[in-house]
Amino acid sequence: MPVAYQALARAQGCREGQTGRLSLLWFNSATNMKNSQKGVALIEFALVLPLLLLLSLIVTEYGRALYQYNTLTKSVRDAVRYLSSKDPGTGIAQAKNLVVYGNPMGTGTPLAIGLTAAQVPDPVWQLTGASPVINTVTIRITNYTFVPLFASVFGLNFGNITYADITATMRAPL
Repeated sequence: MPVAYQALARAQGCREGQTGRLSLLWFNSATNMKNSQKGVALIEFALVLPLLLLLSLIVTEYGRALYQYNTLTKSVRDAVRYLSSKDPGTGIAQAKNLVVYGNPMGTGTPLAIGLTAAQVPDPVWQLTGASPVINTVTIRITNYTFVPLFASVFGLNFGNITYADITATMRAPL
């Protein structure tokens, strides 16, 4: 029995080792409290579970969107790097294939779900600077829309995300 209850029992006139009514009350209240708590954890878990699932799905979809954006950015960089080693106006089809499929041949599946060569406009070569004159090449992806795996969870719509144009620019030979 806790020290506080022993001190209280002594204050009520109980002798050492004899706690009388107080120990019986303490025992009954502890037992009743233990019995009244059965199943509470299960109910609390059932109430919190939908929120935890929703939170985990939101984090997963956000992670997928970031991963897909990063993949598209890397593919645009690879394509502009490929074009920077070519003469202006050459290698356009191969660069578009690099953006969409990750290889210049255009074989395999697209790097991102829903990405097509139509979303990759022809690259632009441009002369910039005065002294020295620098030739740059720019390639971009336009109107790409990320589609989440789950359109709606517990009545919350995720919706599609349309990315801003993803571009990359690099020096090219004159």
